[in-house]
Amino acid sequence: MLSILFELTMSFPALRPAVQALQRELVTWRRHLHQYPELGFQEKQTAAYISQRLKSWGIPHQTGIARTGIVATITGEEPGPVLALRADMDALPIHEANEVEYRSTVPNVMHACGHDGHMAIALGTAKLLQQRRHRLRGTVKVIFQPAEEGPGGAKPMVEAGVLKNPEVEALLALHLWNNRPLGTIGVKSGPLMAFADRFQIEVIGRGGHAALPQQTVDTIVVGSHIVSALQTLVSRNVDPLQPAVVTVGRFRAGDTFNVIASRAEIWGTVRSFQAEVRDLLARRIEEIVAGICQAYGATYEFQYERGYPAVHNDPAMAALVEQAARQVFGSEAAIVPEMTLGGEDVSFFLNEVPGCYFFLGSANPAKGLDYPHHHPRFDFDEAALSIGVELFLRCIENYTGKTLD
Repeated sequence: MLSILFELTMSFPALRPAVQALQRELVTWRRHLHQYPELGFQEKQTAAYISQRLKSWGIPHQTGIARTGIVATITGEEPGPVLALRADMDALPIHEANEVEYRSTVPNVMHACGHDGHMAIALGTAKLLQQRRHRLRGTVKVIFQPAEEGPGGAKPMVEAGVLKNPEVEALLALHLWNNRPLGTIGVKSGPLMAFADRFQIEVIGRGGHAALPQQTVDTIVVGSHIVSALQTLVSRNVDPLQPAVVTVGRFRAGDTFNVIASRAEIWGTVRSFQAEVRDLLARRIEEIVAGICQAYGATYEFQYERGYPAVHNDPAMAALVEQAARQVFGSEAAIVPEMTLGGEDVSFFLNEVPGCYFFLGSANPAKGLDYPHHHPRFDFDEAALSIGVELFLRCIENYTGKTLD
């Protein structure tokens, strides 16, 4: 642990002493949460642990919002704006392969995306803000949100009024990011993450003996043509300057080698940044399915589910985060205008109030901490925890116009 503190001090001298001193606790909280992961809307132990910490610091908070969510409110002694911070709480249905002392104790469930780190950063920020209420101008709400990985906890939290009483004026959230090394940050205004939709196709044909195909409508053949045709949607229907992805993730048909399948399942996802591209792809997928099925004498059932909205950052809030990054990392900060076709339900918050969602580099290949998100050996460099707290504090100071120390 001392080596972590030493690296923080030497590599990031802009971390204030109080943040550096918090590193031990940040690691302790993160590792506890990592050991006891819970899936979306099941985060009861997680919520109890967070509530315990908040209560011990005298921070008022509400529990049980959108089932397991928590909102903590830190009110400064000087009136001012209301800013919200958001951290997600849920884990993934993945069995951890890491051999570490803090590995998941729950079979087939692990924090494989960094949400344990997000919660630790939010807790650390809340603790330091509470200690500095006499210096805080305005109010900071810290939102601990369930079920980001699905089916989505942001929307029910918004509907429960977490942005009201007092009225939130802006929101910030971060994601530890193993696609970038420690000491870098990904932030940009405008589109950042994509609409995340899904589709399900069932091709219905006529099964029969594999030696008598003329008596059948072979759904594997029909489905194969559908899968191939879907790959032309982005290349031949979407403006090349508009990013989009159509991916088939599941194709299931048949039970044995000598029977032609009467049904085939095709499931996939659609990602895009612009609403018009989203609508185009939803329409064209069904048109392709209908046309191919008609050509081969099959029928079909089609479902298209519109998932999380795209994440769009407010330009002024993105500039605020970039300013904070330069304060922490220096004028030569490695700031990347990161975009990804991944989806995130923080978009439901950002559709209500201006805000910024940004990526904090957390990979360290020298320590073997560079496995991708959602991998059973995902882990990150815990030095990122203190950096996350410092970035949030700098953003709060810049937003309210008053230093906390």
